[in-house]
Formats: sequence, structure tokens, C-alpha cells
Amino acid sequence: MTTCTQPGCTGTIVDGYCDVCGSPAATTAVKSSSAGACNQPGCTGTYVDGYCDVCGSPADGGTAPDPISTPSTVSRASNRLASTPLGSARAQAAGSKLTRKLGTSSTRLRGARLGAGLTHVPSIPAIDASKAILANPMVPEDRRNCPNCGHAVGRSRGDQPGRTEGFCPKCRSKFSFSPKLHAGDLVGGQYEVAGCLAHGGFGWIYLAQDKNVSDRWVVLKGLLNSEDPDAVAAAIAEQTFLARVEHPLIVEIYNFVKHDGAGYIVMEYVGGTSLKTLLKQRMAANKGEYDALPIDQAIAYILEILPAFSYLHDLGLLYCDFKPDNIIQVGDAVKLIDLGGVRRIDDLDSAIYGTVGFQAPEVADVGPSIASDIYTLGRTLCVLAMEFRGYQSKFVDSLPPVSDVPLFQKYDSVYRLLLKACAKDPADRFQTADEFRVQLLGVLREVVADKQGDKAAQHSASSLLFEGSGDRGVGSDDSATSWRQLPALAPDPGDKQAGWLKTVSVPDAEKRLEVLVDAPESSPQVLLEIAQAALEVGEARYDMVDTAVSDLLAGDPWEWRAVWMAGLVALARGDSPGAQSAFNAVYGQVPGELAPKLALAIACELSGEYDVAEGLYLTCARTDANYIAPSAFGLASIRSKRGDLDGAIAALDLVPRTSGAYIRARRQRAGLLAGSGRGLPALAEAMDSIESLTIDPVDRANLAASVFRAALDVVQQSGPQQGLRIDGREATEPALRDGLEATYRQLAGQAQSRPERIALVDLANEVRGWTVR
Repeated sequence: MTTCTQPGCTGTIVDGYCDVCGSPAATTAVKSSSAGACNQPGCTGTYVDGYCDVCGSPADGGTAPDPISTPSTVSRASNRLASTPLGSARAQAAGSKLTRKLGTSSTRLRGARLGAGLTHVPSIPAIDASKAILANPMVPEDRRNCPNCGHAVGRSRGDQPGRTEGFCPKCRSKFSFSPKLHAGDLVGGQYEVAGCLAHGGFGWIYLAQDKNVSDRWVVLKGLLNSEDPDAVAAAIAEQTFLARVEHPLIVEIYNFVKHDGAGYIVMEYVGGTSLKTLLKQRMAANKGEYDALPIDQAIAYILEILPAFSYLHDLGLLYCDFKPDNIIQVGDAVKLIDLGGVRRIDDLDSAIYGTVGFQAPEVADVGPSIASDIYTLGRTLCVLAMEFRGYQSKFVDSLPPVSDVPLFQKYDSVYRLLLKACAKDPADRFQTADEFRVQLLGVLREVVADKQGDKAAQHSASSLLFEGSGDRGVGSDDSATSWRQLPALAPDPGDKQAGWLKTVSVPDAEKRLEVLVDAPESSPQVLLEIAQAALEVGEARYDMVDTAVSDLLAGDPWEWRAVWMAGLVALARGDSPGAQSAFNAVYGQVPGELAPKLALAIACELSGEYDVAEGLYLTCARTDANYIAPSAFGLASIRSKRGDLDGAIAALDLVPRTSGAYIRARRQRAGLLAGSGRGLPALAEAMDSIESLTIDPVDRANLAASVFRAALDVVQQSGPQQGLRIDGREATEPALRDGLEATYRQLAGQAQSRPERIALVDLANEVRGWTVR
């Protein structure tokens, strides 16, 4: 373990950071050196001959297994199921060279606030600026790398300490790790330097007071390390676009100044704690063992900062170098700091700054994009929420297999979300920060609901992609109608034919289909409407669904809505495996939505994948009140098939009184108890289940008849049970006979035919008790 080289500091270097003074990691350009401290979280080793001498991880990365093809060891995880090819996988299979448009913003996918009101993130007090100044600023030798080529420089040799200034022996570029500014220096005729705060990829970061604005604290950060005044002036001119960045979640840029030939950005001082420091503090408190943030808190941080990315992207800017170091929490708020790597989307010339393990794999070849920013957000969430060993080596551009990560095993939706956000192909990722945020919010709801145990959801949330879930039961063996139990796709208001489609209000599916086929112009929404209408018409028009799906995917291999329609028509045809594959693919595209999970649960139940189906039904029932009823019926169906009567009853009990499916749930509950063979108490409970319900009189009478018949058989064999009443009658033979007779006569009065009436009267006479006159 290496002792911290900061004068006066008694800490040690852990994972490249001092556990006392917290010297931050240096930012590198595209690639980092493989020498020095091990990059694995929580590991205290160093690289020797290319491998860590403690954990054995390689310094130069390795080949990681494809996370998509790695099956989960958890029986209920749906990621082990087959999926319909989507996106780049589909494009490659078809030999297509299509690429996805990047950079489009969706104004209908917006929101904000830490934790979104769903979870609690502990507050962190502000840090007094005067106490944040380093007493003796010095860059540890193992963090000294050439700013041009990344080669190790300034290292000690024997008893001779490493130089803080000099020239790189590899590329001959000048390096300097000595502070250029000192306490008392007046920069730009306005900013009086107080000292150093930290060292980053652009050199030292300084704290100063603005003498022109009430001595407010500001941060000075170097623009570049150059002795050329013209280069400094050009850099300042190039970076002035940052001054128009104004967002409450982004550190404010006040000014750009020159001092002794160097350029500096003058920024707002944010006196808080970075998430990198927070992780280090948690590890120190955990006796050196990595202690990840609870997943709900980790998601809350990313959720809160995403509007800042939406704002930057809308301005045509890319952040580029996002990681835990760059989120600061102060009190109950967070801010995005360090805009040094920000660049214009259309900038093809400026140097690209990024950090190994966070930077998207395509950046080195094609440059950054909105999709690469999404990648850094996903990787940051990984590092916050789990001990991500190998994220800068073996898994530098992939995720570890599900079987190795407890977090992925417990939260399938978290894995699916990260798999999409961190996809190798940028076209397979979320395309906007807003799109990512909407799905992340849905996943957070699931995570929070899971922490509540087996309780049914008390609240519901609307979806921007699906319409209401409906309140019809699922779990039926009738796959031909099961598709009708699923939510409908929400129409896209941005579709070019959206206005015309609003004029199409034809209830009859066949006639509506005729109108849609003659649309003025085809569009994705028109094709989806055609597929929906053809599905409603029936089997004779299923081929039109197939055609619409093919046309949609030919135009956009990433069009998951087409695959959703393919899943619906597969259910209608009784093709459960096909439906399962389609809905599993949709789940992977929108992992925060419940509709694909409900659809996949139905398909899995019909195909016999009961474990997966049950897990998905439970997730839906816990997360959203709108999904309780369909999920409860599905759970009851599965558990009944297993012979788990108590489990089935518990599932039906999830349906609240406020649900339109409550009566159906109670009636089904009564039926299960009536046929359970558990004796008189179960039969009494069966009738109690529907006692206060308004249901069809004939249905009630039929249930009562079966209950009285079964109770009479029990009493005749085992004797009466004193004190027990069944539908208001004592559990004795005379009382039960009277009840059964009355029920048969009631049914006879409701009979639809004379033979049926006669048969019921005969049954009533047969069961009637003997009387003495």
C-alpha cells in the first residue's frame, strides 16, 4: 500500500486516490497508461509486468464475453429467454448498412428532481471554501503522466525523487505538475488566488476570491498548457460558448481570463462532495471493502443530472467526460461540474478528453456523440451501484455476465437498462437523455416497489409509450384472445400523419382498416394503426399485420413498436414462443415500461415458463396499481396449476376493492375455495368471499349449490360442526339440505328451458329433508 505523497497528509493511496485528502484521478485523452495503481475498485495493488500484483487483473484490458449471450443463473430472470433481433442485430442479419439518427431531442420526455419523490438520498453538508484549500499541493508520482501521450513521467529513481517539471522522454512534450498560481496572485486583475483545490487533466484547479463581486469564491481552471499567447487567445475564443450555458444543475461559467501567458476558466465554486469522494468515504467506513451505493440512490443521482445533459444536447453541446468525479452533491441538490471536456457536436478538430472505463468504445475512431454521452452515464451508474471489477480492463467496453453480479440477478430491469445504455453499437443505445431518463424512472419505481416486499402497489403512473393497462384478467389458457388484455401503444404525436389519423374515428375494425389502407401518405404510425386494425379483424387479416411489421422494420430496424405488434399477432395465432421472443426484445428496448413485462409474463405462462412469468407478474403488481388486476389473475392461474391454493388465494386478494376486477377476483376466490376439498371452513369462506357482492343471481346460486352439496357430503361423513355457518345456515345436515333445496328451486325459476327447469326441481325434491305430518 502506497503512502500519500501530499506533504502533511497521513493517508494512503487506495485505487489511485488518497483515503484522507482525496487527490482526484487525472483525466486522460482517449487512452490511459497501464502503469501505476490498479484501476479495480477496492484493489490496493499495482501493475507489475502488465498485471495487478493483488487481484491479477490485466492493465491493458481483455476480451469480455458478450453479455447478451451469457445466460442468467437465476430462474426468474427473463434475460435468459430468446429475443427477437432488434436494432443493429437485425440490421446485420439483413445485411443492412442502416445507422440510427443520433442527437434528436424529444420534448415529451422531460422531468426532474432528486429521487423523483420515490426514494430518499441523504443530504450532504456544504464544505467551507477556506477549508477546501490544500495545505501542500503535490501530485502523487503514480498520477504523473505526460499530458500529450500519457507516458509515465516525473517518477523517482532510486533515492532521487521524481521531477515535477521536465520533458517527456517518449514524445519530448513539456510537463509540469507544479502549481502555476500561488496565494495572493491577482488573475485578470480581479481574482485573488487563495490556493489549490485539486489536480485534474488540465492541471491544477485553484480557489480564488472575486474582488469585484463581494469577494465571492470562484474556481480557476486552466484552459491549456501553452506558452504561445496566440494559442491561449484562440483557446479562450473557442471556449467562450461555455459562457452561455446557464442551467441550475450545471456549474456556472463566469469568465475567461489570461495570466502570465496561460488561459483560465472562471467558474462558480460548488462547495460539496463528489460522488467519487462519497464512494471513497463509504469504502473507508467499510474497512477498505468497496461499498456501492444502494441502487435506488445511485439511480436517483443519474436521474437528477440527466436534465443537464438534455439541456447541453439541445444547445448542440456534448459533455464527453462524465464520471462519478463530476457530480457534486451539496445538501439535497447536485451539480454537474468540470466543463473542460465540453465540445460542440459538430466539432471535428478539437482534442477529445475522456476516461478509460467510462468513454464509449467508438469515440477513438468516430468521435463523441449524444450516444457516447449516454454511454458514460450508464457506466457511471454501474460504478455507483456495484463493485465493477475490471471496468477499466477486462470489461472496458462490456458488462460482466449476470451470473457474476448479484445486482443484475436481483433486478433484471436494471441489467436490461444498463445493457442498452452501454451497448457497444451507439445506435443500439438510448438516443436522447430524455429517453434514457423516462426508462430510468420506470426502473426506479420497480426497485423501490421491490423494497416494499409483497405489498401491492398503492399508486399508478402514466406511461408516455403505452395507454392504460385496462382492468381485464390475464392468465387465461386462451392465447387467441390474450393479446386483448394488453395495453395499447400510445400514438406518436410527432408522426407526420398524426393530424390525419385524428380524423379516423371508425369503431368497426374492418371499415377502419379500409380507411387506413387508403391513407394520404404512409408513415410509421399509419402502419401501426393498420396492424392494430387487422389484428382486431381476426385471422383472415393477420397477414396484413405481418406486412406492416416488415415494412416498419425495413425502414427502421430499431422500431420496437413493430416487434410489439409482432408479439400480439403471435399470441393471437397461439405462437407462445414467438410472442415470448418478441416481447422479450421489446422489454430490452424499454426496460422501464411495465407493459412489455406483462406481455412477456402472459407469453411465458402460455408457453410453460412459469418461474419467469410469476416473477414478471409480481413486478407488475408491486409497481403500478393499474397492473394489479391482470397480474393477480396471472399469478392465481400459475399457482393453481401448481396446486398452491394459498398462493392463488393470496394473489387474488391483491385486487383492491376500487378495481373494476374486484368482483371477478372474489368470485374466482370463492370458486377455488369451494373446490379445494379443505372441508367446512373453506366452504364457509367461499361463500363469505361473495357475501357483500352484487353478482349475477344465477352465478351466485350455482356457487351456493356446489358449496351446499360439498358441505352436505362432509357433514354426512364426518358429522356437523357446531358454531360454523355457511351462507347463513348452520353446518348441520337439516340446515344444509334446506339451503341446497332452496338454491335448486331458485335456479329452476331462472331456467331457460322446460327440461332444465324440471331437472332442477327433481334435484330439489331429491335433497329435500323428510317431514312427519
